Amino acid sequence: MTSWLPIALLAVPLIGALLLLIAPNALRPLLRTYGLILSGLTLALAALLVATFDYGRAAEPQFEVDRPWIPGLGLRFHLGVDGISLPLIALTALLTFLCFIYLCWGDGRAREQFMRDRPRALVFTLLVLEVGMIGTFLALDLLLFFVFFEIVLIPMYFVIGIWGGERRRAASVKFILYTLLGSVVMLLGLLLIWAQTGTLDIEVLNAAHGAGMSRSVQILAFVAIGIGLAVKSPMWPLHTWLPDAHTEAPTVGSVLLAGVLLKMGTYGFARIAIPALPEGATAVAPWLGAFAVVGIVYGALACLAQRDLKRMIAYSSVGHMGFVLLGFATLTPVGINGALFANVAHGLITGLLFFLAGAIKDRYHTVDMPSLGGGMLATLPRLGSVLTFASIASLGLPGLAGFWGEMLALLGAFQPANGLPRPLFLTYMVIGGLGAVLTAAYFIVMLSRVTHGRPTHTPQTPAVPHGRPASTSKTPGAPLGSSEQRTATITQEPLTQSTPDDIRSHELGSWTPLIVLTLLFGLWPALLLSLTTPAVQTLLGALS
Repeated sequence: MTSWLPIALLAVPLIGALLLLIAPNALRPLLRTYGLILSGLTLALAALLVATFDYGRAAEPQFEVDRPWIPGLGLRFHLGVDGISLPLIALTALLTFLCFIYLCWGDGRAREQFMRDRPRALVFTLLVLEVGMIGTFLALDLLLFFVFFEIVLIPMYFVIGIWGGERRRAASVKFILYTLLGSVVMLLGLLLIWAQTGTLDIEVLNAAHGAGMSRSVQILAFVAIGIGLAVKSPMWPLHTWLPDAHTEAPTVGSVLLAGVLLKMGTYGFARIAIPALPEGATAVAPWLGAFAVVGIVYGALACLAQRDLKRMIAYSSVGHMGFVLLGFATLTPVGINGALFANVAHGLITGLLFFLAGAIKDRYHTVDMPSLGGGMLATLPRLGSVLTFASIASLGLPGLAGFWGEMLALLGAFQPANGLPRPLFLTYMVIGGLGAVLTAAYFIVMLSRVTHGRPTHTPQTPAVPHGRPASTSKTPGAPLGSSEQRTATITQEPLTQSTPDDIRSHELGSWTPLIVLTLLFGLWPALLLSLTTPAVQTLLGALS
């Protein structure tokens, strides 16, 4: 069935971005509304896609667009949606819209900052980024998948490099080098498949289940493609670009990086590597599981050692995506369903955590946990409560979305697919369970540092005492929140405004959908599992 919806999902942000290139500077004040309208229209199209999707045929691609692209090479512009890609398309459109709400629907300070920091370039970059992210989940041609997969790299490079923190240049260069090198290796694997089968059509390759390729060729292709996907996932030890990128990226960059870009790597395993290369997947699965559980434990231990809140959340992604990779490594319907569920849950919860980290930095002007002074539940009770909710959702509390993906991945490791060594995967299950305990530990430690206790530092918004610039009478060398600084603050003239709003309107608008969906999928997991299960059973057809 041919449909205009996939084309519209790509065309709206793309045309909107191109129009910005020719828009006159006089329209600069309208950029806030422009970004909101375009991202909102894309979200509306994604909602229409969800509403009109035939859930009885979730295993089959729907809304297909199949047109000649490069006839001389036999390449086609082939798009479609099934039960695996639909949740990720909706997640991408939602997070992009929420990022524009966070950027554009702010108070006076937020508006001034947005208008000052190259607003046209930022809106353009985020719209192009959305095109690449949605296109990756729509593509049903290997080369088209690779093109969209690469489109996202340049916009994210500029988001980090231009609007990031003090060390943004180094972080953006590290990000682009790692991901480009991984993509080169992945391209070699895709070309190997093309050389062996004569086609790049993902539907044809998945239906053939490796026919026409020997076992050795499948292993080689799976390793090459897997390396490229693992860099983006990120899998230990190819993860080292991630903490720097998250730490230096602006809030919206961190939200999209964690919420969507990491999912593009794991999505590639489900869409291409496992169904098209079943013998290669069976041979490499024990190694994939080993790297996954090392990443789970390593990510948790690294989180326990962090002082920087954003860096801790970044390392938590290494552990959470380890559960996703472990689910794929089991090659079972239970494990892969868990991996796909954890993908969506991680996007919702970690996106919310990075929004919260940005709000904390805006109020305290730091995300160094010891410097925050604790007691957030006393000084900013609503913000502290949302941070607590997001943390317990991320650590996997039953009844919230973070629980089901991790539990199903571990359950899949208990009884892996035929041909995989069960004792080895039982060991992976035990190590993964230990990682889940460590995950709870580092979130509890973080909450004890940030939200509990008696506050030693009160967040303040920039203010002017009776119209004069505020004096910076902090004692040199005194730590943030020290008695010397508090004494100096007391001796200043009264400020016209000393305590910021607890949760502002644009933050409430950005966070509420994520909170609601985290609760909804946690209490009603069948909402997602019933969508992915038929597609997973088809995906594993050659292994069943």
